Formats: sequence, C-alpha cells, structure tokens
Amino acid sequence: MKNFISVNDAHDINELAQIALDYKSDPHVDRNLGAGKRLGLLFLNPSMRTRLSTQIAAQNLGMDCIVFNVGQDGWTLEFEEEAIMSGTSVEHVKDAAPILGKYFDILGVRTFPSLQNKHEDYSELYIHQFMKYSGIPVVSLESATLHPLQSLTDIITIKETFKEKRRPKIVLTWAPHVKALPQCVANSFSQWVNAWGEADFVITHPEDYELDPKFTRGASVTLDQAEALKWADYVYIKNWSTYTDYGRVYTNDPKWMMTNEKLLLTHSAKVMHCLPVRRNVEVSDEILDGANSIITRQASNRVWAAQAVLSEILKKLR
Repeated sequence: MKNFISVNDAHDINELAQIALDYKSDPHVDRNLGAGKRLGLLFLNPSMRTRLSTQIAAQNLGMDCIVFNVGQDGWTLEFEEEAIMSGTSVEHVKDAAPILGKYFDILGVRTFPSLQNKHEDYSELYIHQFMKYSGIPVVSLESATLHPLQSLTDIITIKETFKEKRRPKIVLTWAPHVKALPQCVANSFSQWVNAWGEADFVITHPEDYELDPKFTRGASVTLDQAEALKWADYVYIKNWSTYTDYGRVYTNDPKWMMTNEKLLLTHSAKVMHCLPVRRNVEVSDEILDGANSIITRQASNRVWAAQAVLSEILKKLR
C-alpha cells in the first residue's frame, strides 16, 4: 500500500479488515514495526476520533507521532498552482509539503469541503497536492469527498458483528441536521460497501438528496425510508447536503429521524453512526442508548482500522 485515500488503495478489503481484527486481539504484536518511523498528522479542520485513534494506532506500532493544526499552529496554506499569493495565504503547499516529506515517513491529512464549489471540492486538490509534493505516503484522515478510515472501520464492525450464514442487508439512511454537511461519509461508505460486494445495499434519502452516482453505483436507491428499512440487518444513519444543487439543505423533515418504531420494520437491525451525532435530531435517545446501537463499538474500531492501514504502509517502507 503506497497511499490510503479511497477503497482503491485496499488490495483486498476482507484481508485488510482481518488484519485490523487481529490487531484488536493483540494490539502490540507489531510494536517494533514502526520503530524509528515518524507519522505527521495535519488537520485543516477539527477532529476527535480520527485524531486520537490514529495516534493510538501509531503508538501501538512503535511510531513517533506529531500532530499539527494547519492554520492555527502555522501558516495558512495556498494549494492552487500558479497562484498569485497576494491574499491571506502565506505559504504554498509546493514549499511546505517537501519539507514535511523530510520530517516524516508517513503523512496523514484531514481536509474539509467548502460546500460552495462542487468542482473544486470533488477535484480533491488539497490531498492530491500533498501526495504530489511531499514525496512520502499519504493517508486520508478525511477529505473533501471521502473518509476511507471511517469506511474501513464500518466494514470491520459489520464483519465482526454479523454471525448469520447469509448476506446482510445494509441500509444507509439520510437523517436531518441543523446545517449543511458534506457527502464524505455517505460517499465513502457507499463506495466501500459496493466494492466489498458481500451485502445487499440500499440507500434511502429524501427527494433531491441523491449522491454522486460514481460512489453509489451498485446500490439500490429509494425515497421510501420505510420500504428501505424492511428486514435490514444494519442501519447506517448519516446526514448529507445536496450534491446536484451543491451544498444545500432542502429539508430538515424530522420524520426522517431514526426511532425504535422504525426499527420494528427491520431484522432487529444494528444501528451505526460515524459520530459526532445530534441527539434527537439525527437519531433519538432511545436508539443511541438502546440495545441495537453498536456506535460505541464502531468508534472504538477506528484504532484497528488505522493500525491496519499504517502497518501495510510501513511494510512497504522496510
């Protein structure tokens, strides 16, 4: 594994998930794998689980880890080629990234979309510029359109908890929110479940909330949430803003919030969410605090997903 920015960097999803689960059983089995190696974590937007879980994963592998909050701890970066830097940006990524490539062996980068310009966001300029100019492996800690560490975690959690000898039915359902959120997690989850190919996958959302079809191709899509939920084994809850008329909020219909009443339609489905979650907006208290929720387990598995990815990259650096 050279970089990790999407499912396309996972040679074998089941194999990578199993590596993660093996680390969960024995976190320090490869504690010398990263000895003498340094991981840099660059955050262009806030994080809690991604930041902490990746640091723990690096420590489990014996790596040194340094966290840097771009724009708060250092200069504001420019990413456009041939930019005339007469505005607020102080340093170009062409100058910063090669230095980071000398400081670190692996670079983790977390960016966030503007939700103003679809073309710019979906070009993934920021993370691609770090890949282009740093000269070292880059791991996405979330980008403008994808969150691969979260999605690997989700597959790990499903594989760990589904014990029946049949294909699970997985439903990704849109939920209301108080502000416009990106499509990253929904895009990424769709991409990974489709690439995994071992589940019946349904996406449900209100009218006009369709995702980019390059990520959802292979899934069934319906505007009828109740129909989608029938006999589901897993319900993944996530809000996202509109994709076609980019970054808009057309509805915050509370009828789309997940409740125990809706779970009666399912096969006693396990409920997932990437966190943070707006209680009693996206998901009701009764769901989050109930027996069907595996959200805490899901979040704890972030460590093992990150550890599996870092270990695969470290093996290539030997």
